[in-house]
Amino acid sequence: MSAPASAPISMFEQRRIEAMILKHVYDTLKASHGVEVAQKTVADAVRASSIEQGKMFAAKVGGKTSIQTFVDRQALWKIGGAMEMEVKEQTEKSYVINVTRCKYAEMYREMGLGEIGHLLSCQRDATFCEGYDKRMRLKRTQTIMQGASYCDFSYTMVDAPKTP
Repeated sequence: MSAPASAPISMFEQRRIEAMILKHVYDTLKASHGVEVAQKTVADAVRASSIEQGKMFAAKVGGKTSIQTFVDRQALWKIGGAMEMEVKEQTEKSYVINVTRCKYAEMYREMGLGEIGHLLSCQRDATFCEGYDKRMRLKRTQTIMQGASYCDFSYTMVDAPKTP
């Protein structure tokens, strides 16, 4: 008899667990190497993780990525009201949203990680695209994590993949 499959955890819970671990890594690096090295190290690690996660999500749709398959995956980040958003536009080539509440930002601040919350969460958005579909671009001018009243996301699909 095999063990029952466990239900996947929400993205919010996954980020909370990651942040609990990264907090100790960040504090240790900050004490031994300074803020700049600590932030760069965390940023590099999270960036690599995000690209890998994008690749895994692309594999789940058999590599047939699109704006729609990307939008379909967004539900995982919103479970339990973790994000509230307004969809401004959705076409085959674009997806424009404003995030009006971000419990991720709230959580990082509550954990004492406000100074690196943008590294733990916000920077993931563009790097996820790199792994998910090299044609996907993100333009964002502001985030709640960095003090704005909302985050503005504008995803577009271009015809040619981005060159490294």
